[in-house]
Amino acid sequence: MFRNLLNSLFPLNLRALCGALLMLLAALVQAQTPTIYKHVAADGSVTYTDQALPGASVFELNDNMVEQLDLQVRLETIKYEAGEALVVHNDLYAPVQIELAVSNVSNALGAPEQPIPWILLPRSKIRLVSLAPRDPQQPMRYTPKLRYALGDPRLLPKNNPYPLPWIGGPFQLTQGANGQYSHFTPKGRYALDIAMPEGTPIIAARSGVVVKTENHQSGRGQNPSGNFVRILHDDGTMGVYLHLMRNSVAVREGQRVELGEKLALSGNTGNSTGPHLHFVVQRNVGMALESIPFNFAQPVDSLPNFAVMSR
Repeated sequence: MFRNLLNSLFPLNLRALCGALLMLLAALVQAQTPTIYKHVAADGSVTYTDQALPGASVFELNDNMVEQLDLQVRLETIKYEAGEALVVHNDLYAPVQIELAVSNVSNALGAPEQPIPWILLPRSKIRLVSLAPRDPQQPMRYTPKLRYALGDPRLLPKNNPYPLPWIGGPFQLTQGANGQYSHFTPKGRYALDIAMPEGTPIIAARSGVVVKTENHQSGRGQNPSGNFVRILHDDGTMGVYLHLMRNSVAVREGQRVELGEKLALSGNTGNSTGPHLHFVVQRNVGMALESIPFNFAQPVDSLPNFAVMSR
């Protein structure tokens, strides 16, 4: 019925023009959201392409990173004869920005009216609040709340290009910044996914201190990021390498690594539907860890990066 009404209202040439415009619009929409396909050949080799080859499946990623830091950045209540003290511990090999608030206060002196901000250095602790009972015969009541974010927001990142953090290739970029599958959250907006065979050597794109690692996850496991290495750079930014092969991480937390030093082997762990490296640069922008834009020193699909070799 709608088609008959359209035919009666518009002449043939105008209908053809409308149809062409609709086809062009559809093509533009499709171009804005490209689809990557994963194809596994009979010999087991994997190909990533924008062509829907026979037997290929849509390559979808979900790289939401989860790091459990509550055991390493924690609040301790220390009781003493005159009252109680609130002490914040940072057991990480990186500074953390903290904010301690105390609410629902009853019969307690010394509680801050506003949250207390602080930058806590690596492997350190600080007493931020001391409380004493207004009436020593009655118990104190209060509710402490600790917020924290990894890194020091006062440091400004250096806009230096990053050497490719792997040896081999060339490989294909399967998802870039603001990708349609997973690169749309603040922590991963500017991340890059590079498809590569499992076991590809992953090397440090910048020197720094290893802050966190995960090395024992197989398959999807409990952490969407799979096995990973997080490195704190001297300018306060952090490079994070995700979905690494199980038991391949060759560095330890607290270790200083140099540019080009071997970190691990690429893998297919966590929320990964194909072997690839997820690489992202992050910094604390003020009580929030977010990804920031960065550039590689050469195109991803260029010649192998022989300028930086593993150790």
